[in-house]
Amino acid sequence: MWRKRAVIIGGIFITMIGLLIGRLIEVQLISTESFTSHDVNLLEESVKQRSQEMVIDNGRGEIIDRSGEPLTSKNVPVLILFPFLKNMDWDRTKVANIIGITENKLSAAVNQAKEPFAYGKPQPLRLTDAQMKEINDLKIPGVFAVEKKYNASGSLAEQLIGITGENATLLKKRYPDKQLSSQTLVGLSGLEKSFDEFLLPEGESKLVYHVDAKGGPLFGINVKYVEPANPFYPVNVKTTINHHLQQSMEKLVDEQGIKNGGLVLLDIKTNSVLAIVSRPSINQKDPFNEKTSGIKNMMLTQQIMGSVFKTVVAAAAIDHQLDDSSRMFDCNKKINGEPDLVYHHGMLNFSDSFGVSCNNTFGTLAKELKDINPDLLSQYAEKLSLTGTVGWEDTIYHLDHFQQFQDEEAGRVFLNEEEKKDDNYVALSGIGQHEVRATPLAVANMMSTIAKGGKKESVRVASAIQYKNGSTLLDFDKEALDGDRISPVTAMKLQKLLRGVVTNQNGTGRWFQELPYEVAGKSGTAETDHYIKGKQLHNKWFAGYFPYKNPKYALVTVNLGVYEDEGAVNPLFASAVKEIYDEDHPSKQ
Repeated sequence: MWRKRAVIIGGIFITMIGLLIGRLIEVQLISTESFTSHDVNLLEESVKQRSQEMVIDNGRGEIIDRSGEPLTSKNVPVLILFPFLKNMDWDRTKVANIIGITENKLSAAVNQAKEPFAYGKPQPLRLTDAQMKEINDLKIPGVFAVEKKYNASGSLAEQLIGITGENATLLKKRYPDKQLSSQTLVGLSGLEKSFDEFLLPEGESKLVYHVDAKGGPLFGINVKYVEPANPFYPVNVKTTINHHLQQSMEKLVDEQGIKNGGLVLLDIKTNSVLAIVSRPSINQKDPFNEKTSGIKNMMLTQQIMGSVFKTVVAAAAIDHQLDDSSRMFDCNKKINGEPDLVYHHGMLNFSDSFGVSCNNTFGTLAKELKDINPDLLSQYAEKLSLTGTVGWEDTIYHLDHFQQFQDEEAGRVFLNEEEKKDDNYVALSGIGQHEVRATPLAVANMMSTIAKGGKKESVRVASAIQYKNGSTLLDFDKEALDGDRISPVTAMKLQKLLRGVVTNQNGTGRWFQELPYEVAGKSGTAETDHYIKGKQLHNKWFAGYFPYKNPKYALVTVNLGVYEDEGAVNPLFASAVKEIYDEDHPSKQ
């Protein structure tokens, strides 16, 4: 009997020992980098337990402006102190004198520390070059003057650039074949997301000090500096953003009190983004809250565009000989033929109708175009790059259909085939209402296309990917957009119409007659289906280009979801033109 019990007990012990050995094998050899369902990296955690470290640079690639300055971070010269100093006799008096504080303040900061830190609260104390040299010349273990990388506070073009965060699940899903730390930052939106694979770090740059279980020195008091060995990686993404103009445009948008909207500024020659501002700003505390996040880039989001769409109707009318200057339209009427109780423009021809933005003219023309071909409005919207996406897209390396603007939405004219044949829907579409949608980026590209005589190109916001040392890995060359385009003759006639919006004494852009650059453009006021306290909300636009005779810039300003008597887009557009002129002519300021 006892033998049987001994066998059972022995079997249980052997089984337990076997399970324990199996678990040890799993911990020590098999699942060292992905333990349990939480994907715990045991190697990283073991290193953390026996070391204190200060990360100087997380190793992620930079997003830089057109001149090479970082848009996402800044390097700050700071004093790094390690907590083991509290148990050492070190020359704190000299260090305190160098940085201009009392010895007691320095000692108190070290005594309170449980991990390495940069001296100074709430912001780290910024050192001068001379202070850095003096401190490092002292060669005190655990005292270092270094340049530490910090995220730029209040960063520019924040929706364009996007945000990063730690997300081990997303990281593993996105890069199943890469051996990456679970703490690796991953791009969650904007350019950080679009270029994430290029920006991934090779490793961190950090100061490391090994400790025992009590936090005491394990290998003496030497602190090691660890950094990735590859001099070329991570790479940086060079954007086309003009840092000064971006800063100025954001200030102007906020000065005009725009809460929902912004602007897009393109360089017409290169068809690239110089500045892009989206409001509301990102709520950094809760960036993915649908109601308050502000993470969506409104300049890449389709909006009801109103009378700006009359530019498309005008192009189709010109090509189909519906622009007879002797023909008169009754601009005292609405598109349904009823008297217009707000606008009384009288009888106007095609050009003047465009200048004052007469709805009846363009509702009538849209119906006549429908009778010729129900697809004409959609075709001309495509010719002017309003539908589809306009951001740079191509295959690079193994990435098919790589998009610089991953979150860009496509525009549209109609929802279905039936709407194209309905006079009421067509008339509403002719004045940019009903289902007509476009992004501010696409509208800016339409203005650039017209200014270039109908040449239709994709919009770039990144010009190159550069190695860490500044040499080029990949250039993003200019690219034509696929599809039909308007003729140079049609473009020239549209240019005159857009200029007439400003020069006409009753034109909707007459406010811009005195600007330092001659402007051509089109206004838009779109009714939305949103109301506050019974009052309808509108989208306000002005889209144009300048200088008129030698186009350099395309600019769109937009204020979304405001009352009809609210504006801000005209003064914003005017202020932006003046700011750009001053940038181009510094000697005249």
